[in-house]
Amino acid sequence: MKVLVIQQRYGIGDMVIFSPYIQAISKKCGVPVSILAKKSSKASEIFSEDNSVNEIIDLEKSLDTIRGFFKLSKILKEKNFDRVYIFNGSLRYNLIAKHAGIKSIFQYPLFTSKDIIFQTAKIFTENSIGEIVDTQPSIKSDKKKSDMIFDKNYKHIILGLSASGETKRWGVNNFVKVTNKVSREYKCKFYLAGGSSDQKIIDEFISKSESKNFFSFTNLNIKEIISIIKYADLYLGNDTGFMHISSALGVRCIGIFIDSPAYAYSGYTKNIEAIIPRGETINSTTHNTNGRDKISSDDVIKKVLEYITS
Repeated sequence: MKVLVIQQRYGIGDMVIFSPYIQAISKKCGVPVSILAKKSSKASEIFSEDNSVNEIIDLEKSLDTIRGFFKLSKILKEKNFDRVYIFNGSLRYNLIAKHAGIKSIFQYPLFTSKDIIFQTAKIFTENSIGEIVDTQPSIKSDKKKSDMIFDKNYKHIILGLSASGETKRWGVNNFVKVTNKVSREYKCKFYLAGGSSDQKIIDEFISKSESKNFFSFTNLNIKEIISIIKYADLYLGNDTGFMHISSALGVRCIGIFIDSPAYAYSGYTKNIEAIIPRGETINSTTHNTNGRDKISSDDVIKKVLEYITS
């Protein structure tokens, strides 16, 4: 049997959240699956050590065109898939699967739009395979140890300074206040999580911080980053893909949600504690909350110290 999974969301965090359902489908079908996904999701690196996945097929932007439709359906047809699981309610993917000759199609209800992603995925997967699926992701990392030395006398903290949008970022100055206070009380090493496009934010943080014990992720790929994060004591930062990777590796996370759906992106795991704007609830904090000025650095400092000492 050849099985395809379609997960079209673009984010790294999205792919991590969907990983337990992809793994469950593979286990139920008794074969590793192929995943149709966008390059930005970094699926090829997230699943690089996972035997439940044998192939990542790039989902190109050109799918939105007629030419792209037929190009993709041709690629899928040549691979002779027997079954497809579509984590999306778009009619387009349904038609592509049919045009590719895939006989067995499992899909979200057509035109499903706004949803709590882990809940919708859980219900869909459980209904499709007839088994209960735990929402907690688990990423398999390279068995080879990182070349870095992790001094046990230090607290190793991943800092998620950036985010996919400006309104989701708590602000460099806030992180400086928190890390200055924490590093005065404890020996800390901070791992600055971000890509090359985040260099300006990272440089600003380094220039303002009292501590100089840093390591930047900007020149690493996701697979290399995973091999480091698994040794961390804590993730502190915005709602980022690095937070979800940390959670999947069993690292405790303090996630700062100022302008993204807090429950949808933290409720799937016990490893993330959501810090939300004053006056909001975990369910009311969502896009357009604009809560940057409603989260106190003192409150975050208190929470970080609680985690470090527990």
